[in-house]
Amino acid sequence: MPSSLIRSRYLITHAVSRTEANVIDDGAVLQRDGKIVEIGTYQDLLSRHDVDEILGGADSVITPGFVNAHHHLGLTPVQHGCQDLPLELWFASMIQQRDVDPYLDTLYSAFELIASGVTTVQHLSGWSGASAEQIVADSERMIDAYRDIGMRVSFSHGVWDQNHLVYGDNRSFAESLPGDLGSRTAAHLQARELPLEEQLGVFEHLFERHQDSERTRIQLAPNNFHWCSDAALDALRDHAARFGVPMHMHLLETPYQKEYALRRTGGSAVEHLERRGLLGPDMTFGHGVWMTEADIEILAATGTHICHNPSSNMRLRSGTLPLDAFERKGIRVAIGIDEAGINDDRDMLQEMRLVKNVHRVPGMDDRVPGSGQILRMATEDGAHTTPFSHEIGVLAPGKAADLVIMDWNAIAQPFQRLDRDISVLDAVIHRAKASGVKTVLVAGETVYRDGQFTRVDREAILLALAERMARPLTPAEEDRLKLGRELMGPVKAFYDGWLDNEVREPFDQRNSRR
Repeated sequence: MPSSLIRSRYLITHAVSRTEANVIDDGAVLQRDGKIVEIGTYQDLLSRHDVDEILGGADSVITPGFVNAHHHLGLTPVQHGCQDLPLELWFASMIQQRDVDPYLDTLYSAFELIASGVTTVQHLSGWSGASAEQIVADSERMIDAYRDIGMRVSFSHGVWDQNHLVYGDNRSFAESLPGDLGSRTAAHLQARELPLEEQLGVFEHLFERHQDSERTRIQLAPNNFHWCSDAALDALRDHAARFGVPMHMHLLETPYQKEYALRRTGGSAVEHLERRGLLGPDMTFGHGVWMTEADIEILAATGTHICHNPSSNMRLRSGTLPLDAFERKGIRVAIGIDEAGINDDRDMLQEMRLVKNVHRVPGMDDRVPGSGQILRMATEDGAHTTPFSHEIGVLAPGKAADLVIMDWNAIAQPFQRLDRDISVLDAVIHRAKASGVKTVLVAGETVYRDGQFTRVDREAILLALAERMARPLTPAEEDRLKLGRELMGPVKAFYDGWLDNEVREPFDQRNSRR
């Protein structure tokens, strides 16, 4: 691989505090064979090294590549006809998803991710029912998409062995439905009841095939507490230890999930998972909105990570993460865009800005996220939720040359530099947009430059996807569309009374008004 010298006006290497980052004026990165060799000023590095290519320029700002630490789909749920509903109803609406080529679908979102500076994605697959063989085939197509576009991916097929629609037994729920609806629901749920050993076999196949790849890692994903029996949780824990891989698990996204844990265990989901040995630096909990103060103490003591998905939490009425409480306890918190961001796309710069602003609680105390904290969440903290944790997340010698080059003029205009009280980092966090992302490098390779992807033809892929989605619905898609619509009322009725004695907002929001 050729060497390159990447020049900037401002080189942001990593966050150093809640509010600040290390910034080198006229900074540059020397990379060779995909690894950072040296960091310094442009003129000094240029005078001492011969390189094959010079990238960036005197009007550029460089940051580490961003990590989208929680991602599922290409075409968004809205594009599939699914409205933003409370999560438990949204699950039912997602039954109506169209069948999409997983390769094209994955590239669709990868285009948006890379164009907003994302170099690594945590892809959590596994929503539709299929045989183990089909799951492997579909997973390989998704991984192929990331390989072809040049992106890093930590890939998991989510494991679930119970409660595939509501937070209760599949058969009991289906039997509670009248006539034909009950039998159709039972058949739909039965198709998703893949034996646990076959689901773990999917992981083993993908791990053996891809674990030595430079840009692909395979890890485990217990889908959620309500979706995993204790037997599944124990098996996943043992598999993670055996194969030396981290895990990523949805947890406590809504108050209904908190109530489910209480009914199942008599207490907290976090306490139950700690007793079963699943917590620690190799576990990340996605969402985590409905954590108690005792839960947060446990996470801090065990070094367990959180992935914050603010757009999803807002769109599906799940609540607001107690980010300040996590920050005070030193818990690593990554950022994930989940299915789609607030604008129904995958714009990481926008998601970072949303995190910065959604937690601005009333009062004059310094309890709001700082720009250094946001940068760290989108880079270093995100890296620690993946198997790439020692390779990415900061710009330093020996690390992978994953970085983003942005147009400084697009950030600062009409000024050359903003007011002295606005740091370079503040300017990037507040004002950088995907339209200002000029170049993205993964492992030293330019995968995106001036709006063009270097490895794949974006327009050809989008055309192929459009042609496929223009086809009439298949009989199976028609049946799912009808089933999803008919199940809305019964699913809503299932949860009637669940929250009668529950305070309906996370504790940090209550505390902020005291």
